[in-house]
Amino acid sequence: MLANALLADIWALGGLAPQALGHVDLQGADPVLPSSFAVGTAAQTSIAAAALAACELGHVRGQSRQTVRMDMAHAALECVGWFSINGQVLDAWDTFSGLYACADGWVRVHANFAHHRDGALALLGLSSATAQREDVQRILRTWKALDFEQAAAERGMVVSALRSFAEWDAHPQAQAVATQPLITLERIGDGDAPALPLPTLEAHQRPLTGLRVLDLTRIVAGPVAGRTLAAHGADVLLVNAPHLPNVNLIAENSRGKLSCHIDLRDKNQHKAMDGLLSQADVWVQGYRPGGLEALGYGPAALAEKRPGIVIVSLSAYGEQGPWAQRRGFDSLVQAATGFNLAEAEAAGSAQPKALPMQILDHASGYLMAFAASAAKARQLQEGGSWHARVSLAQTAHWLRGLGRVASGFSVAAPDQQPYLETYASGFGTLVAVRHSAQLSRTPALWSRPSVPPGTHAPVWPPAGQ
Repeated sequence: MLANALLADIWALGGLAPQALGHVDLQGADPVLPSSFAVGTAAQTSIAAAALAACELGHVRGQSRQTVRMDMAHAALECVGWFSINGQVLDAWDTFSGLYACADGWVRVHANFAHHRDGALALLGLSSATAQREDVQRILRTWKALDFEQAAAERGMVVSALRSFAEWDAHPQAQAVATQPLITLERIGDGDAPALPLPTLEAHQRPLTGLRVLDLTRIVAGPVAGRTLAAHGADVLLVNAPHLPNVNLIAENSRGKLSCHIDLRDKNQHKAMDGLLSQADVWVQGYRPGGLEALGYGPAALAEKRPGIVIVSLSAYGEQGPWAQRRGFDSLVQAATGFNLAEAEAAGSAQPKALPMQILDHASGYLMAFAASAAKARQLQEGGSWHARVSLAQTAHWLRGLGRVASGFSVAAPDQQPYLETYASGFGTLVAVRHSAQLSRTPALWSRPSVPPGTHAPVWPPAGQ
């Protein structure tokens, strides 16, 4: 019953018809993975919201409603994000990423991008050419955790000091987050913007068929959003800049997507982006607040260029408060907001303990997909341009509010083998978890293989291709 009640709360944030909530069947209960937090419930509820919203958009476009069924164990394993390429499971973390003891606590360093790694090492007087992890640990024992966090932030690096829940609650950013809903969905720009029509659907078509989505995201949460929309039939075009790094997860998170390169720093390439935008329905972005505004593609500019557009924005800590501009990733937000210390205490561990998957990333990604479908359904019915906002810190606040699982460490992770599928991809043979949302009439699937960035030209494919 908890998952159904949570789904109803999310549904209300989207302003969608409550009758659709009668078309969902959620099975299972926490714990499904070893954790003192309701990570299975968070996974199941967010994925179900995304799937049901896609179906509701299909209903607005003329389809009869269909039922979304989901097993919690499958949903949780999908959020673990396991995959292999050509039989190899690739290491998700750089050598220097992870936890370090300081003089008075702990810090977590995110070093998966070379410039973040090199910047953090330089702050310690080290070079990536010669440094060892032991060198980092030795020097950090002379730093106070909050001092290193602040010094790294001032240099644009990504580091979090570990806090308890009480310490986080006293922080001004926590107080800013606590005043915001899980998802913010608002009408922006010219209120008279007309509804941008989509083709009427046949009963057998996936509910997002014909929806065109520009995916300007990297790493986990944003790519999960685009991948989810693609699973339900959307044409998703991943737009990367050639100078920006990616991580190995792109092979798994790009299932179902086209992929092109556009460098918005070059004004000569704005024509290509504007051409894509002129035919797009949804714009999904995961850059820091203000990052795309500086390039001419903030929400107000997008609504002016493409009246009726749906924009979905992801940030680390939200768009209000002193940390609104701070970089962050799931592991860092877990650390800063108290989860690592609380999980360790529940497990009886002397060292901080991460959640069993990057649930803040994954749940946020599915909430972004939910918001995209919900806002587009509203746009078809009401017109206008729409902006939805999701943040990792807000998702963390929501997860914490689900309460603790007393017997959370009494279980082992379920066998993932029954949920794995094999895909041909531009990276090699990909084995990954299939989508956990089962639709009664139009099964979710990825009709396009994941491919390396820049594989395709920056143009939309003809309808139906």
